[in-house]
Amino acid sequence: MPNLISDYLGIHAQAMPLREQRMKLIAGNLSNADTPGYKARDLDFDAALRHAQGASSNALMTTTAERHYAIGGDGLNPFQITREAAQPSLDGNTVDPDVERAAYGRAALEYRASLSFVESKVRSMLTAITGQ
Repeated sequence: MPNLISDYLGIHAQAMPLREQRMKLIAGNLSNADTPGYKARDLDFDAALRHAQGASSNALMTTTAERHYAIGGDGLNPFQITREAAQPSLDGNTVDPDVERAAYGRAALEYRASLSFVESKVRSMLTAITGQ
């Protein structure tokens, strides 16, 4: 049953949780704009979406022994990347608030577009079920 729903919703079924995760990372960057040594983080959205769809290109490295290190920014998300600053700061913080606000605005717009698409698909499904 979940495959039928995700097939009906298309790419947006996998994209919405990834878009939400990216917005959380960007919001974390904004909240740590004054933290010394903080590195701005982002999500490699294209690679994460390809992986969510099951594409094997750009496949992840797997650990084969317990002494191997996990890849990714925090070891939990291999698609998390650190963003370099356009202009270095003395305290080592790589967050540029203007860039982060612009990235958050774009991410919010993309999330809203996916949400609108899902809403229209659900609305048409309800119309088909109820006949109204």
